[in-house]
Amino acid sequence: MQFASLGSGSKGNGTLIESGKTTLLVDCGFSLKQTQLRLERLGRSIEDLDAILVTHEHSDHIGGVRRLSHKVGIPVWMSSGTAREAERREGLFDSVRIVCGHEPFTIGEIEVTPYHVPHDAKEPLQFTFSNGQQRVGLLTDVGEVTPHIERQLGGCDALLLECNYDLDLLAMGPYPQYLKQRVSGRLGHLNNRQAAALLEQIDTSKLQHLVVMHLSEQNNCRDRAVAAIQGVLQCEQDWIVVADQQEGFEWRSVA
Repeated sequence: MQFASLGSGSKGNGTLIESGKTTLLVDCGFSLKQTQLRLERLGRSIEDLDAILVTHEHSDHIGGVRRLSHKVGIPVWMSSGTAREAERREGLFDSVRIVCGHEPFTIGEIEVTPYHVPHDAKEPLQFTFSNGQQRVGLLTDVGEVTPHIERQLGGCDALLLECNYDLDLLAMGPYPQYLKQRVSGRLGHLNNRQAAALLEQIDTSKLQHLVVMHLSEQNNCRDRAVAAIQGVLQCEQDWIVVADQQEGFEWRSVA
């Protein structure tokens, strides 16, 4: 099982999950041209994709989904709330599969387990992925960690975890007060301390990879995010991967 990123941040998101002959794209906030270029960098093309999964309807996650799914004729999996809001904004999608927040489903060789998260969207979901032997957990765009989230992410072999902002940098930063409150609210994003606290609460004994996701270019920095995670995991700094807005990150394999 392996995974990679097309890019991660407020300007666009896309994550690849692959096992055997099955390749899934989680979110697509890039134009069709940019998506093609970013896939090529990772040795893939749009024709390699089997399905697109959407976490929620914000443009940095769904902006490129409709055109991409139409271009290659693949289904889009999302919650009913996300589907209603997305189609209200962008029009009908060609092939939508509705995801129920507590019901696992299988696409090819990958079992997908969706779970609800608190975020300022209609019915946002995050996912874990398993091929029956390894499990990869994804958590971004979430305002606070709940016991339900902790139960979903314990025991993962790899974890892609939001560290959106640093508390001090957000407070001193250029955002207007209402936006600072939105980002830091219970329906906003995870800060470095919250991400570290989550890792303290869950089973990380199997963890082979930890990827810092959705890092704010204005309200965070790599060093602060990595230091927060390192303090909990007691690992080397260079073991922690930081997803980049432009480059994402290269393929990481789970043994």
